[in-house]
Amino acid sequence: MCGIVGIISEHHSDLIEKATDQLASRGPDARGVFRDQHLALGHRRLSIIDTSEGANQPMQDESGRYTLVFNGEFYQFKTYRNLLENEGVKFRTQSDTEVLLQLYLRDGIDFLQKLDGFFAIAIYDKEEQSLLLARDRMGIKPLYWYADQERFCFASEMKALMALGIPRMLDRASLFTYLQLNYIPAPNTILKDAHKLPPGHYLKIEKVNQWPVFYDEPKAYYEIPKTSFTYNDLTPRNYVTAQQTLYELLDESVQRRMVSDVPLGAFLSGGIDSSTICALASRHVDKLHTFSIGFKDEPFFDETHYAQLVAKKFNTEHTVFSLGNDDLYGGLQSILDYIDEPFADSSAINVFLLSQYTREKVTVALSGDGADEMFSGYNKHYAEFRARNPGIKGEMVRSLYPLLRQLPKGRHSKITNLNRQLQRFAEGMKLSNRDRYWKWATFSNEEKSNYLLREPLIEQEQRLSDLAYDYKKRKDFLLRNISKKGNLNEVLYTDMQLVLPNDMLYKVDLMSMANSLEVRTPFLDKNVVDFAFEIPVQFKINERMRKKIVQDTFRKILPEELFNRPKKGFEVPLLGWLRNELDERIRQEWFHPDFLEEQQIFNPAAIQSLLQKLHSNSPDGAPYTVWALIVFQSWYKKYMMH
Repeated sequence: MCGIVGIISEHHSDLIEKATDQLASRGPDARGVFRDQHLALGHRRLSIIDTSEGANQPMQDESGRYTLVFNGEFYQFKTYRNLLENEGVKFRTQSDTEVLLQLYLRDGIDFLQKLDGFFAIAIYDKEEQSLLLARDRMGIKPLYWYADQERFCFASEMKALMALGIPRMLDRASLFTYLQLNYIPAPNTILKDAHKLPPGHYLKIEKVNQWPVFYDEPKAYYEIPKTSFTYNDLTPRNYVTAQQTLYELLDESVQRRMVSDVPLGAFLSGGIDSSTICALASRHVDKLHTFSIGFKDEPFFDETHYAQLVAKKFNTEHTVFSLGNDDLYGGLQSILDYIDEPFADSSAINVFLLSQYTREKVTVALSGDGADEMFSGYNKHYAEFRARNPGIKGEMVRSLYPLLRQLPKGRHSKITNLNRQLQRFAEGMKLSNRDRYWKWATFSNEEKSNYLLREPLIEQEQRLSDLAYDYKKRKDFLLRNISKKGNLNEVLYTDMQLVLPNDMLYKVDLMSMANSLEVRTPFLDKNVVDFAFEIPVQFKINERMRKKIVQDTFRKILPEELFNRPKKGFEVPLLGWLRNELDERIRQEWFHPDFLEEQQIFNPAAIQSLLQKLHSNSPDGAPYTVWALIVFQSWYKKYMMH
């Protein structure tokens, strides 16, 4: 696991050292820089495979024609190393990086089809004067890029891109989207003309040493198959076969992800997904190290009991990090300091602390990420299933909507949270498939987000402004796979392209890399993902069970206590912090009238109304909007005012 950065410019390549050092936590073990005329590449290394100096990057082939910087892992590199050696290739190291480079020399752009792993890659061809950028299929590793008349540059993190001197102009359509989703979907970023390379895409830059450089639009080399959108064979025998296939594919995936020359462990929350990964991993290593965090001040959300049942059954070396609310609050400022693009998923605090403590024991950790999006594990998926198959209960909730509107709502208690969920469900049932998806994917609607802005993005007139048109075009693109008559697999497919890479995987990458920890995700193996979208939605969810095939497949090997219990999750006690510990900073720092006036971004009246809602008996979604604004304001002060 590493950080990569590069620039093509007549005037700015001297910034490469500064930009490379912005990625120090991604790669604390080694630092390297390569230059050739107008091009410069930087690399920070977290040594996982072949920890010797010979495997450091940037790495060149023997002729010096090709130079590579690589962030990630290439799991089946030993298989391809043997094949290449049989073809006469001589290797200087034991690293996966050198195998990857040699595979590119042999196959060109087609080498991407052979890569099983997660990665962001840049390969410079000195003779052809070209630069190839590529990102892994699922978007596990990030890759930003920017181009103007003075430079073309790329980086693993936005802070390194900004260190290369790119203009910092706020993208207001991205801000409007962020105020709704709490994150900014690819290919856009918070800055104008800065982009995220989408998952499963590559970008080739030509004429590197001529100015200006030429590049085409990013091209896809992989798309998740859509077979499940029209699958109708639901025989019991096929379901049994599907379970056997899932078991075999996931076991193979776990086994491939256990190759490491440094200590390796696994996150174990006590949920089905992480428990499944730990159960499989424990078959391939003696005394697997497993790690959980417990919440001693929030016993209702503490699931370490279930994690310990799994650890005992599979004889793992288990460590529980028991945290109080003070510990969680202590991680808040660290996160605000590290975030270099607004991102307001508050569960990032949990991931940050789990990564921080886990890194004291191991350098690599397996996780269960991805299963919920593929196999229908979230509350919103069950709500979607009920909306499409309402029955008596669904119709009853719809009829109670006028009453539900009057009840107090918020996530700070069981009753108010139930009121909130029922009202959202009742509102969603009235909407089209696309509009319902967007409503349940967002924390704040367009009307509320619009009111927060000093210059509303969506005006009352029918004619759309250029900015509103840009936003609508982006939103339509994100929802393009949801049709009027499609099935729920379209919703899961959209989650895989929107929520998974831009929220869940981004969160894990950012928080783990802040602590120099590599996290591997077996559920997101290409073969597992392709399989998940070849099976029908009925194998994944019904009126009694979410993530049906995962539960049925691994029920035989996991403790029975893990099944038939509510999915609790855990959300940090945001409301209490915002009303107490953070109240003064909210009023005197982030939302001070002078600062708001200087920014000319937010509507002061809307901010005051939001704070009143925060302190009311029915805060509803106010804590999450306030937190999103705090993250943005903290980012703005750090990166836009200097």
